[in-house]
Amino acid sequence: MTQLRMRARGIGSDAYLPLADAGLRADIVPLGGAGTLEDPALYRVDLENPAGAPWRGVVLLELAFPKQAPRFFLPGFLYGRNRGEAPLRVDNQFPRLRPGPAQRPASPWWMVRGDRLTHPAAFALDGGRLYGLSAGPHLVEQEGRKQMWAPGVAGRLCQFAGFACSLEEGTLGHTLGYENAPWLFVQSHQVLDRAPLGDNCLALAPGERFSYPVAVYDLPATDPRVIYQAVEAAYARWHVPPRDGAPARRAVADIAGAVAKDDWLPGESSYCGIVRENPDGTLDHNRIFSISWTNGLSVAVPMLMAAHRLGDPAMRAQALEAIEHIARHARNPRTGLLYESWGPEGWTNQGWWFDGMHTGGHTGYLNGQSLYYLLKAADYEQRFAGTGHPDWTALAGSVLERLDAAKNTDGEYPFILSEETGAGLEYDALGSAWCLAAAALYALQTDDRSGLAGMARSEAHYYKAFVARAECYGGPLDTDKAIDDEGILAYIRAARLLHELTGEDIYLDHLRDALGYEFSFKFCYNTPIQTPPLGRLGWSCCGGSVTSVANPHIHPMSSTILDEMLYLLDHRPDPYLAARVKDTFDWSRQNHNTFDREFDYGRKGWMSERFCHSQGLLVQRYGDGSPASTWFALMPWACASILEGLAGDCWDRFDPTH
Repeated sequence: MTQLRMRARGIGSDAYLPLADAGLRADIVPLGGAGTLEDPALYRVDLENPAGAPWRGVVLLELAFPKQAPRFFLPGFLYGRNRGEAPLRVDNQFPRLRPGPAQRPASPWWMVRGDRLTHPAAFALDGGRLYGLSAGPHLVEQEGRKQMWAPGVAGRLCQFAGFACSLEEGTLGHTLGYENAPWLFVQSHQVLDRAPLGDNCLALAPGERFSYPVAVYDLPATDPRVIYQAVEAAYARWHVPPRDGAPARRAVADIAGAVAKDDWLPGESSYCGIVRENPDGTLDHNRIFSISWTNGLSVAVPMLMAAHRLGDPAMRAQALEAIEHIARHARNPRTGLLYESWGPEGWTNQGWWFDGMHTGGHTGYLNGQSLYYLLKAADYEQRFAGTGHPDWTALAGSVLERLDAAKNTDGEYPFILSEETGAGLEYDALGSAWCLAAAALYALQTDDRSGLAGMARSEAHYYKAFVARAECYGGPLDTDKAIDDEGILAYIRAARLLHELTGEDIYLDHLRDALGYEFSFKFCYNTPIQTPPLGRLGWSCCGGSVTSVANPHIHPMSSTILDEMLYLLDHRPDPYLAARVKDTFDWSRQNHNTFDREFDYGRKGWMSERFCHSQGLLVQRYGDGSPASTWFALMPWACASILEGLAGDCWDRFDPTH
């Protein structure tokens, strides 16, 4: 049986004590409900400060359950054990669960501010059951009275709440006030110790009472995929849509126009990695080149899509030049694979991420993603210009042969491949599913079905090892295989394409599950951001997805799968999926400058890759040293993520005024 209990830690105390010992009193009043996802058990917590003096501290409400071997799910923050089972001595630190004494970055318990979670709910799977606790992520004040925020509740931000979990005790927790403990992970290379109680405290006046609602879940569940249903239930309870942004077609024109004008390096046939504006108005171009991911084809192909949609021949010519530059020069003659970066020293695999890797070489992520985008470019060229690019298709087919030969006995493509022989050196990563997506797109475009059996085996492996466990990792190359949202975007494309190839319903089932995982990283409400420029603009979190548990800001990469979301919606109408599509579409229209310096930097159409929904993530600074909630740079891969979504199937599906 589960049990709700309360403790508190007041100013001056080092521990969470029973409420009476902490100087507080509370009643937990049951209001009904079955504890299921459709009908949670509802409670009202009546908290009181009976003393004649003010009280300040953090109040912890815990749901205790019979502990066996729990795996926790705090959406956007913690999945399973956050790979606490993997080695800890890595370059990138992120919160991990592991029994025993805390050893950074692992701890047997965690507390975190509520706005770090994409949905205000915490879940655990243990002993054949799903347990969950859901309550508001912050408090508001109206006419001097505190209320727990919920959709439709107005008021001034009063204090943040928080969430907690304990592997030692078998508990899920919700806090009034909050702690980031035992550490605060600002990002993977900036970790702060537990702060003393102060501004993070709930304040109760003498005799003050505060009541708030809590939902509790306790139901049979043995399959980790129940988490996707739990996230859907939390969405229904907490959803608030994003603000309205620029009309989609204007957004595409402004963003693509800025990239074409301010990011293009004509002497190098490429878009650059980052552009910053100097005080005198000149531009500083950071020449970090890659064939895809943060540059290269992941920029050039969405720019080609935008050019076709806008009817802009100069923009198309520019994008084609960038694509041809890579297609003609990137091939490694020793391996038949693609080199992934270039510079004054020529073509190499030593991109900006190289020194953060454990093994050097080609990567399944960049090679597979590059082939996927090369084939996608060929499709858009044929559809919109009637122009074939058989050399691109032939290159993709040739490289795919080499990648296919390097699969292991599970059918998994390599994470790292030798740049001398092309042999697979390292595996265990969902990011290499980009190779599967490229293989499926190649088969669809060429009508060559000879590799379908191998593709089916690879898909089954990725699904079982990652998606069905609700623990996906090995996407971005710079996170030491932290749980992330990037790798699933490759798998989502692969599942959609395999359904197109075969018509088999299992791929729609798997696509739905994969989107369920992605939605767990996608905010369902808008956090009360206090820091400019996002706070000043009323910028919205809802519809944006957290990058990974190591780099926990919101980034725009999930906008790239709007086509896949629409594909599933066409085949299986679903109000929840339709709402997520609209959130993503609307969120995508509100991240760029609609006029110069709207986001306190840059020119019209510029946008960054990093949006900080929580003050616990801030690293950027204004010139006076004060914190900022976004990076001050034009980042073309981020712009291209928005372009790929809005210039895809959405273009003809949504009202052009929106």
